[in-house]
Amino acid sequence: MGVHRITSEAAKYYATRERVLGSGITVLGVASEKAGELDKAKLEELGDLAAALLPHSPGYAGKLMAVVARLFWALAGLGEKEFKFVELDELESWVEKLKKEFEAE
Repeated sequence: MGVHRITSEAAKYYATRERVLGSGITVLGVASEKAGELDKAKLEELGDLAAALLPHSPGYAGKLMAVVARLFWALAGLGEKEFKFVELDELESWVEKLKKEFEAE
């Protein structure tokens, strides 16, 4: 019944991954509601974000990340791009930057 502490490296990674993935999905959801108002560069970036979230997304969420990436790229007028691996800490910064941009609107 005490305080839950995250002490192992695996537990820290898991907690970070869940936080980043949750925030990333939220950003993609907010963006999807405004997709008609966004410019092509922002739509491409959102597709890139979804593609970058793919390796960190378990199960069905991972399967849907590829779908979401392709849809944002298609809205930007692009074909499918290469899915690149982005480290979790870099991904977290990217998600936070986009989150602030959408909150400012």
